[in-house]
Amino acid sequence: METLIPIINRLQEVFLTLGAEIIQLPQIVVVGSQSSGKSSVLESLVGRDFLPRGSGIVTRRPLVLQLVNVPPLEERRKQDNGNKCLSFKGLSYLYSIDCRHTYCGSKNSDIETQVQEMILSYISNPNSLILCVSPANSDLATSDALKLAREVDPDGRRTLLVVSKLDLMDAGTDALEVLLGRVIPVRLGIIGVVNRSQHDLNTQKSLDDSCKDEQVFLQRHYPSLASRCGSRYLARTLSRLLMHHIRDCLPELKTRVTVLTAQYQSRLNSYGQPVEDHSATLLQIVTKFATDYCNTIEGTARHIQTSELCGGARICYIFHETFGRTLQSIDPLGGLTELDVLTAIRNATGPRPALFVPEVSFELLVKKQIKRLEEPSLRCVELVHEELQRIIQHCSAYSTQELLRFPKLHDSIVEVVTSLLRKRLPITNEMVHNLVAIELAYINTKHPDFTDAAQVSASVNIFVLLSLSQAEAGDGGKQWKNEKMPSEEKGPVPGFGSPNKAVNLLDTAVPVSRKLSTREQRDCEVIQRLIKCYFLIVRKSIQDSVPKTVMHFLVNFVKEHLQSELVGQLYKQRLLQELLIESQETAQQRTEVAQMLEVRLRSRKPVTLSQRSGRLIFGSQTFS
Repeated sequence: METLIPIINRLQEVFLTLGAEIIQLPQIVVVGSQSSGKSSVLESLVGRDFLPRGSGIVTRRPLVLQLVNVPPLEERRKQDNGNKCLSFKGLSYLYSIDCRHTYCGSKNSDIETQVQEMILSYISNPNSLILCVSPANSDLATSDALKLAREVDPDGRRTLLVVSKLDLMDAGTDALEVLLGRVIPVRLGIIGVVNRSQHDLNTQKSLDDSCKDEQVFLQRHYPSLASRCGSRYLARTLSRLLMHHIRDCLPELKTRVTVLTAQYQSRLNSYGQPVEDHSATLLQIVTKFATDYCNTIEGTARHIQTSELCGGARICYIFHETFGRTLQSIDPLGGLTELDVLTAIRNATGPRPALFVPEVSFELLVKKQIKRLEEPSLRCVELVHEELQRIIQHCSAYSTQELLRFPKLHDSIVEVVTSLLRKRLPITNEMVHNLVAIELAYINTKHPDFTDAAQVSASVNIFVLLSLSQAEAGDGGKQWKNEKMPSEEKGPVPGFGSPNKAVNLLDTAVPVSRKLSTREQRDCEVIQRLIKCYFLIVRKSIQDSVPKTVMHFLVNFVKEHLQSELVGQLYKQRLLQELLIESQETAQQRTEVAQMLEVRLRSRKPVTLSQRSGRLIFGSQTFS
């Protein structure tokens, strides 16, 4: 026990530094209602008079006590220049009986709730032993301490009951049935004690004398239980229970400490070392960011997302799904009616009736359709540009942890990359615009994939002649004779008969209500087939050339020039100190984690576990 207690004290020091919620240390938690005798029980266990006394709620904070052997007072004064009282970390160390002032806090309306929450936070620890203190002159069935203990330890495996104030029971009554466990059974046992009275405190009666008087009282009133009651028996019982409890809990604690040590080591590594060589550090961070950025585009990054497409995969999706499907959904003849076609044909012939379909009308209409490919092509450039912007944040969050340490460097890198992308965007847009302009500049009717106009015209003529023969057979050849041009119809021709009215040129060219002649149907069919055939050729070319243009002028250019741009803009002597100013939060977190890691490593040294025998070894002591 002399070796075991210092080890636990050292572990408690570590765990109080880290926080009680991280490691739950084996300990004894003393709980009891107000004036139930907790202070007297603790003082009898410690063998010193050190706790505050008074009426009402005197102690308003949990006291974490450790027993520490110290040299005699005179020698200790020489060692510490007369300091007699040291307390820190929640009053975890008491070196002198002079440390008596533990009153703190103020009265609150919800103090009862606060006290219960505080007690539950300690006794909920599965590695704690619960020492319930209840006075013998009260009803144990309504003991607040036992009620709280049962909430967290319903089987009573961690609970030990101390019945205090045995000498204050009414005359003619005793606590024999309670001490024998016949009233309230408790798994770890029930021990009765006699507390020091107020008269004993006023007369400064020593604890040794109080223990002797306690034994006399027990021999007189509880002779059969005298050897199993009293403060000294309670101290021996608690020592035995605590030692066995510690022996059972330490292997798990050691494993927990080892795991947490590795976790804190990993966290410390993530914060990096303090900057010594600013030039080398900046070059390293810039190079790593540029590499991660390019790897994200290539799909070789270390941090690959599984929830959504990112980087090069999203760019590929934009090219072949978003852009490709948009082009495929464009109707070659969309927005182009037969009336538009016929009007273009007539405008291209001038005052003379055309014997053949004029090529000018075909070029005019097909250029109008090709122009519709420009908008989705520019939208494709915009989507890729947005993804390249998103990659910056992706690399900052996942790939380059060092950037979190230096917020100014992070902002500067984002600004440089954003500026580079902004510069390349209009250049890429101009090249995509030129791709459409090139197609509009020369309509290549000799393209190998373009159907010859004569073949289209011949096939349409055959179809029209067949239709005409069928029509003549049906109406006796009267259809052509009865068909009239707009000038032959009754009534004034729009634009001529009403000079004071607005002229509708479209109605003048081809009346909407009039049925197209066979010749007109043939001409429209020829032009529509030619437009569709040529539009599909151009659409295929644009669908292939736009992604190549975006890759060359935007994506690949950024990949090739990113690192040199970052170095050129940021690697300047006057900026090194400013850019590598570490955030206060990161510096503080590194210091805290380093301290926690240090105390964890210290806590592991004196505690080992023999793999062969399964015994716990504390220094040179071995416990089975």
